[in-house]
Amino acid sequence: MNNDRRSFLKKSSLALTGFGLSAAINWEAMAAEKKKFSANGKINVGVIGVNGMGWSDATSISKIPDVQIVALCDVDENVLNFRKYELAKAGIKTTTYIDYRKLLENKDIDVVIIGTPDHWHCLQMIEACEAGKDVYVEKPCGNSITECNAMVAAQQKYNKAVQVGQWQRSQPHMVDALNYLKTGKLGRIREVKAWAFQGWMKNIEPKPDGPAPDGVHYDMWLGPATKRAFNPNRFHFNFRWFWDYAGGLMTDWGVHLIDYTLLGMDATFPKSVIASGGKFANPNGPEETPDTLAAIYEFEGYNMIWEHAQGISNGNYGRNHGMAYIGNNGTLVLDRGGWEVIGDEKRMENLPLQKNVGSGIDLHTQNFIDVVKSRKMSDLHCSIQEGAHVATVCQMGNISYKTGNKVTWNISQGKFNEDKANAYLAAKYNNGYSIPKI
Repeated sequence: MNNDRRSFLKKSSLALTGFGLSAAINWEAMAAEKKKFSANGKINVGVIGVNGMGWSDATSISKIPDVQIVALCDVDENVLNFRKYELAKAGIKTTTYIDYRKLLENKDIDVVIIGTPDHWHCLQMIEACEAGKDVYVEKPCGNSITECNAMVAAQQKYNKAVQVGQWQRSQPHMVDALNYLKTGKLGRIREVKAWAFQGWMKNIEPKPDGPAPDGVHYDMWLGPATKRAFNPNRFHFNFRWFWDYAGGLMTDWGVHLIDYTLLGMDATFPKSVIASGGKFANPNGPEETPDTLAAIYEFEGYNMIWEHAQGISNGNYGRNHGMAYIGNNGTLVLDRGGWEVIGDEKRMENLPLQKNVGSGIDLHTQNFIDVVKSRKMSDLHCSIQEGAHVATVCQMGNISYKTGNKVTWNISQGKFNEDKANAYLAAKYNNGYSIPKI
């Protein structure tokens, strides 16, 4: 973004403060609102990966009047063309790309949203920063601990605003819950829990390999992952159940929920982790990641317990997801819907449910754009440093599961004390790809 445009945006930011962020978007109304701003007053966005969360992020950021989507990229032309058509109906013109590198060459793009499968996040974020773009990257930020470290180093080198899509950090009731936790009313916290029991995430059944659908550029979809025949089970949403591309529910929901256990306890890294689980619901299914898992993280003075289950919703405290801070006086229970306190007998009274108000994702993208304008990186609600922190902690749980052993972390060396665990620090890159040297 040139200096004239940045100066204009800073001056215009006050005029946008009162603009409401609604849960749904009317593309036609948004297009009309954006016409009030000159070309120099708009932030141009390119979206890489326009299915699923990539499109949710694009929809959210489009609600900000001085932000406009100008480019779309996806390796599935069926999805890509449909999104282009959706925007065209509202009079929003976009340039489309199959190869994200071509999008990054576009000098008119200021901001890039990365909504691709996890195994692409590292390369695309680093290359976007190198190309001079600010980045909103979906969670988990990296698919390995080494990738997380490289992404942090790239942000520091290129000094770009990088927000990780852990939008719960922008939900006001989540912030209120942690502020209550810090009062100390719960007494000493002796255990923290986080869980995701996702009944709507059904197990999958085996399907034969075959040709990729027409319009799908499968080699580009694979990227650095192991070369293999196309299988519909490994494509689009279900990629998250295969180690080549993701880390299962641990990194899909864990980065959201474990993140708040770390925030609430001002925690860095655990001393040890031991995880156990397996494919208990669907032993003969094609998934590689465990559909059922429990992990115990040992911190100084307390334990954090993570639990997840695919295909069932009967979680702790009657919630299919959430966090609990268990103290001597009572327990604070928190999820996306709200938070409450359950008192322990006569030590403290219950506090009724404090419900969520507002859209976390809309507040999160607004925060990102505010920082794109101000350049105050410390104002980001989830910087790449913070996203990398929780992604690393989640990877520790998966690594314990893969090794079948308790693992211990050497914080000064940034690695495990066990060679077997250190073998999983880096994702294996294939097909001529490699993690950039920062």
